[in-house]
Amino acid sequence: MTFTRQLQGIEVLGSMLPGRRTWRVPNLRTALTAIAMAYALLAVPITHAQSPKPSDYEVKAAYLYNFGRFVEWPAPVTTTRTGSFAICVLGEDPFGPALDVTLAGEMIGNQKVVARRIPSPRDSVDCRILFISSSEASRLNKIIDALDNSAVLTVSDIPQFSRHRGMIQLVLEENRIRFEVNLTATQHAGLTLSSELLKLATAVRRDRD
Repeated sequence: MTFTRQLQGIEVLGSMLPGRRTWRVPNLRTALTAIAMAYALLAVPITHAQSPKPSDYEVKAAYLYNFGRFVEWPAPVTTTRTGSFAICVLGEDPFGPALDVTLAGEMIGNQKVVARRIPSPRDSVDCRILFISSSEASRLNKIIDALDNSAVLTVSDIPQFSRHRGMIQLVLEENRIRFEVNLTATQHAGLTLSSELLKLATAVRRDRD
């Protein structure tokens, strides 16, 4: 791999991280591939690089924002949930300030994107995306049951999340943050995922009825 390609990856990721307000990109493939590639590149020591290696949760925060741009919610949600586009965290917050900084000043559609921390699934009524922390692993089934019939995109890095009716599972593969999709779960909630998003998933699960 040439130094030019390495530097390009670093520059792309640098524009997506806190303090840089130019990280929007024209399409999902560019967005998510750039995140994964640049993250992997930074795992290799590069003496000319000026940007520090991003943490896993800085990368995951970027993924959450981009998921929001490439998922369609059913009409009742988009017409009744006004104001902000909330990306929520349930359980112990692993992001710290990274999620707030990543989302600061961003818009999805005509809505301001905000980060919220919630104590229970019933507080997710105004959330578009819900990240379920690993602290909630022992009660995951109860949480998913509580969210049944609510049009909330569930995301987590809990192992086997997509096999337990979670919609998008963030996984670490070859030093890169990737994701799996449970298509049955998203369809059950009335959500439509972009075909570009599905192409980038490492696995697309379709549960039996």
